[in-house]
Amino acid sequence: MTAFDPEKFEDKYEHYFTELQKAYKQAFEVMNDRYDSELIHAIDQQILNESEPVYEGDGEFGIDLPEDPTERLTAIVVDDEKLETVLERYVEELESQHRTIFGFEE
Repeated sequence: MTAFDPEKFEDKYEHYFTELQKAYKQAFEVMNDRYDSELIHAIDQQILNESEPVYEGDGEFGIDLPEDPTERLTAIVVDDEKLETVLERYVEELESQHRTIFGFEE
């Protein structure tokens, strides 16, 4: 694993591409084990494919979602409340995976 440097995270795809891929893959696997796989796959492909991980400081990461994320989901039919709940949980898992992969939590 590459040592984390907040300044390098500005060019994250150049410096941390492998780590970012790993975080997204691990989050997908966790979510796919816990929730409806069709919903998780749709969120991954239609919402998170346009998301942007950001380093917020003090070992915290965030995920910037595309505008109107729930409107982007067209692959399956799901009520908005369920989608928002699962998407929120997915983002939390992604943030946790980033903290773990970059050495801020075990």
